[in-house]
Amino acid sequence: MSATGHHASFHAIEWHHQTLRLLDQRVLPHEHKVLEYTTAADVADAIRAMVVRGAPAIGVTAAYGYALDALAGRDLQQAYKVLAESRPTAVNLFWALERMASLGTSDAHALVAEARRIHEEDIQANLTMGQFGASLINDNSVIYTHCNTGALATGGHGTALGVIRSAWADGKVTQVYAGETRPWLQGARLTAWELMQDKIPVSLVCDSAAAQLFRREKIDWVIVGADRITANGDVANKIGTYSLAVLAKHHGINVMVVAPTTTFDLSLASGDDIPIEQRPQEEVTSVFGHPVAPHGCAAINPSFDVTPAGLIDVIATEKGLIMQPDAESVALLLSR
Repeated sequence: MSATGHHASFHAIEWHHQTLRLLDQRVLPHEHKVLEYTTAADVADAIRAMVVRGAPAIGVTAAYGYALDALAGRDLQQAYKVLAESRPTAVNLFWALERMASLGTSDAHALVAEARRIHEEDIQANLTMGQFGASLINDNSVIYTHCNTGALATGGHGTALGVIRSAWADGKVTQVYAGETRPWLQGARLTAWELMQDKIPVSLVCDSAAAQLFRREKIDWVIVGADRITANGDVANKIGTYSLAVLAKHHGINVMVVAPTTTFDLSLASGDDIPIEQRPQEEVTSVFGHPVAPHGCAAINPSFDVTPAGLIDVIATEKGLIMQPDAESVALLLSR
């Protein structure tokens, strides 16, 4: 698939001749490797192994994985099951699978077409969110972001990074700080790379240095993405987001969450109900296979944390802005 209307110079997800192509994000920025997939089971493995990551991108990828098994005449109930089990926190995954299954057909051409629509709609939503979010950014702004929320994490353009891209295009951004995002270092490996591709000024920050940066420098916004947002506006996002929001509150810095409406899960009343994925200890005790802790040292590795709505100034979606999010403002916007 060669989607139009987005500004990234690369494709993280491509549909090509009945094959799904994924840019392997585990080896960026030092290697550009594209992997090909033809089964839902292999796509699920790719999602689980972090070949592709970011809630919107996971949803798009899962839709294509479902279509792959339709093309091969495989059991679509099994395809749904194996894909749904790949990552438990990103609600976009389940939304995309439900949309595919709700067609009630095994017709491969119809399912491929639907997956392509999901992909294109995600890109268009990103562009719209970018405009809404950028409208709140003042001239000469300095922005801090966390994890990767750009064209690598979505169908294209990005959520939080999409706002930054749009604000940069409007001449409003002078500097971006990217948190490194342990343990997978998505900020260091992916966000810094994306911003440098676009020639947007970026400086990398150790996660533990954010408080000192906020204390000493003028930061206007912390802008992040989301993997799940509950009915009251609580946000699950990459681990480290909660601590940034607490720091921002203390230092008078605005916090913006950027996510499509597909990231909202109104079946959950609050962030206390969100399942938090626990990933292998080895991701903490080693760095890309190289041990950094004593042998046998235990570690905790929650992949996400929950930021209460009270710490968030605005949630930007493709339907508009939710200022000071709470259950009432979330319901009002989503009812449009």
